[in-house]
Amino acid sequence: MITPIHYFSTFATLLFVSYLGYHTTKKISSSQDFAVGGRKLNGTYVAGSIVATIVGGASTIGTAQLAFQKGLNAMWFTLGSSIACLFLGLFMAGPLRRAEVDTVSQFLARTYGVYAGVAASIITSIAIFMHITGQVLSAVAILTSIFHVGIILAVFITIGLIISYIFFGGFLGTSMVGIVKSALLYFTLIISGIITYKYFHGVSGLTKAFPKEPWFNLFSDGIYAGIAQGFSMVVGITSTQTYLQAMFSGKNEKESRKGAYISALLIPPVGFICTLIGLYMRAAHPEIMPKEALPTFILTYLNPWIGGITIATLIISVIGTGAGLTLGISTMMNRDIYVKCINPKAGDKRQLLVLRISVCIISMLTMLMVFSNLDSIILEWGFLSMALRGTTIFIPLLGALYFKEKVSKRAGFLTIIVAPIISVLWGVFHITNMNSLYIGLGSSVILLVGGSVFFKKESEVYH
Repeated sequence: MITPIHYFSTFATLLFVSYLGYHTTKKISSSQDFAVGGRKLNGTYVAGSIVATIVGGASTIGTAQLAFQKGLNAMWFTLGSSIACLFLGLFMAGPLRRAEVDTVSQFLARTYGVYAGVAASIITSIAIFMHITGQVLSAVAILTSIFHVGIILAVFITIGLIISYIFFGGFLGTSMVGIVKSALLYFTLIISGIITYKYFHGVSGLTKAFPKEPWFNLFSDGIYAGIAQGFSMVVGITSTQTYLQAMFSGKNEKESRKGAYISALLIPPVGFICTLIGLYMRAAHPEIMPKEALPTFILTYLNPWIGGITIATLIISVIGTGAGLTLGISTMMNRDIYVKCINPKAGDKRQLLVLRISVCIISMLTMLMVFSNLDSIILEWGFLSMALRGTTIFIPLLGALYFKEKVSKRAGFLTIIVAPIISVLWGVFHITNMNSLYIGLGSSVILLVGGSVFFKKESEVYH
């Protein structure tokens, strides 16, 4: 049962975090400050930006929902995210930070040419925009189900919060929000974890409440399905401007790596506690809808003051993801489209203005998209976005990182354009049950490797 205290503590927390986003404007004096924090952030701030975007509705509400249905298998989203952050730190942080660029498209353009960079920027911006739509729909679902506000008001509140988090402080704003969100999330989840642990009277009570299969089997859907989930997270995260932008923002390679490693450590506990909550609600309230597991737990078992903070933290988690993704698109639109194609002579102040205007335009377009798709399935936006991002960026990026002298410029451009088209068509027409992401990645490998061999031979013939 929601009380006035819930309302007060929720909105007080939201206002506090929004103020922090606004407060960072004092540290923004250039477009580079806005886009990558002036490339002077330490590992904590780098991690804050990553966690702010990764830990959203899927890591919290979605994990508790799936745990209510399947048990430990629900942890794959956060485990996959952690593995992806580890991959970023081990294999990508160094070369990406050394490149001194602001976008992944700029990095790709150095190997495959300007047109390849522009194409990658446009396609991935469309893909990320789809993901933002899904995040706004998640936030609207929280606001309407818990506070019973109207859909239109819920959308306006969500978009307003997204803009407040990044319009003033840009990348630094999202980092600050991410740090505060992590602290709030751990505070509320630790309390929730203690409650669930006491309810089950320890591990022995938990094992008595549920049989081993499928509840305590991480691979209850099959080993292939589990590995595939983890792999898809690695592909999605390492193909997204927002997370790579975090690698560009560290004051040196060491801090960028540290930020990725801190993120890898912080994310799994969130999934673990939300899984415990899902199991708790399954045992105590098997009659509720699975998606209501976490919200119902908060309203039923937490002190109203803490419950309100927890609700606010969930909203911040979802909106923080949308804000980070919005900043990623704004940065690509500014650096890869506006400066490259529209106004190459734009001064820094003009670029900073365009970055902020882009944030507002993307937010308004998201609002229109949400109003047009209120009944759509949230996860479908995420899957489509993942397929587009992964097939456009992942293989060409690995080629540019580790095989720069062997890959062909023309083959790279062809891969960036054709592979996502194949992936989308495969998904639209449901040719087989195989995930379109894997079809797209396979196509990407064939196009890049085969094209590089072909164009190299063609070049030797003409020379």
